[in-house]
Amino acid sequence: MPHKIHLYALSTCGWCRKTKKFLEEHGQAFTCDDVDLLSGADKERATAEVMRHNPRRSYPTVVIDDAVVIVGFDEERLREALGL
Repeated sequence: MPHKIHLYALSTCGWCRKTKKFLEEHGQAFTCDDVDLLSGADKERATAEVMRHNPRRSYPTVVIDDAVVIVGFDEERLREALGL
């Protein structure tokens, strides 16, 4: 069964781009919010979600199956959480 993956990122963040590339290269479907490109209510919603999972609001923040949160690019933890 595929994982539900949501990535909170910044468009200018190299580690965020690396996380996106990792997920794409491993055939993982995911949704992504580039928080710095959002505005208004969308930005408020995304920021609140990031703070709920990661109070320090650092990026990237990856939420897998609404249960596992990985902050920063951590290939080992991504592989483990996704069974790769």
